[in-house]
Amino acid sequence: MVAFAVKGKRYGVVLVTYGEVEKLAVRTLVPSSRKIVQVVTRQIVKLPKAMIYALGDYRSIKHYIDWKINRYRSRLVAINRIQKQGVEREIARSGRLASMGVGVEVEDAYYFVPPYLETVLERFLGRMDGVVVVPMIPVESAFSCGVACQMAIDVYGEALPGRVRVMHGLWKHKELHDIYLDHLFGSVPQGTFAGGERKPALVLVIHGTIVRNRKGNPPSVFTGLEETYEFFRVMRDRILGDPRNMFGEVRLGCLNHTAGGEWTSDTVEKALGEFQQEGYDAVAMFPFGYFADNSETDYEARRQLDASEIRFKQYIPCINESPDFSAWLATRIEEEVRLLDWQHAIFCGNENPGQNNGAAS
Repeated sequence: MVAFAVKGKRYGVVLVTYGEVEKLAVRTLVPSSRKIVQVVTRQIVKLPKAMIYALGDYRSIKHYIDWKINRYRSRLVAINRIQKQGVEREIARSGRLASMGVGVEVEDAYYFVPPYLETVLERFLGRMDGVVVVPMIPVESAFSCGVACQMAIDVYGEALPGRVRVMHGLWKHKELHDIYLDHLFGSVPQGTFAGGERKPALVLVIHGTIVRNRKGNPPSVFTGLEETYEFFRVMRDRILGDPRNMFGEVRLGCLNHTAGGEWTSDTVEKALGEFQQEGYDAVAMFPFGYFADNSETDYEARRQLDASEIRFKQYIPCINESPDFSAWLATRIEEEVRLLDWQHAIFCGNENPGQNNGAAS
């Protein structure tokens, strides 16, 4: 943790993502899997406590065997930590918040592995004037941003207004789209797929979501379905309209789970199968629905790409450690801190936000 030593008000910033175990072992997988089932799965399927433990333990053993055999190690936590450090550097470099008399502490946190989000929020409680929570996924839903919101409510309770802001809607920003385009085309130099009979195709990978519950009805929780398809439409149009574009077609590839009902039908498997049937001999894959590579992107999705019979294939990593991404995200966070400073002034009766306010309440 880095603290920027400025006299005045202090705000915490938490970059939070799901989190995956860094050291592969059953004893580390078990608590993580149980927490996943408890926090996420029970939102769509009502489960008794014994079933939560049973499913979590089964999931742990399954992943341990699979990842051990295939020698997979998740980089998600390591990447999120680097992204946090990048944001720290950019905020310190800009000096915009410091010039307002505002100090900032930046932490990384996780839903399913330590340091847990609720633990970091509790550590900030009472010694920070407020907290900005940054869910590190472009499209929010009850299973991502919603988890952060609920944990913030659990910790701050009635003190939440004016104290906490949970960032959302990152997928809407043109600046992020521009960073994505530079990353995408910079990762596929001209001539990479030279020699094919037709232009290569591109699969844009994102986490799928539930379309209908087990009873055939719309889900009772916010799933981000419309936002997922709108984000894809925007990126597809931007890619195909870019003068650097070398792709003949762009399709959505959702990574689904199985519990809870009917999931999005535009899957990675479907996209790859259609491209193969239509005669594409070159395909690239980019997980635009994630900010950091994890077991769903550089393992599950990439394995499907590698297993396809398409001749030329390229996996393009997530935005990961991109300095441009860290700089853009830091700017968004600074805006959120300024908004939180105004909220804090309104709820706490201070008419001069951004000025020295003494110790955090």
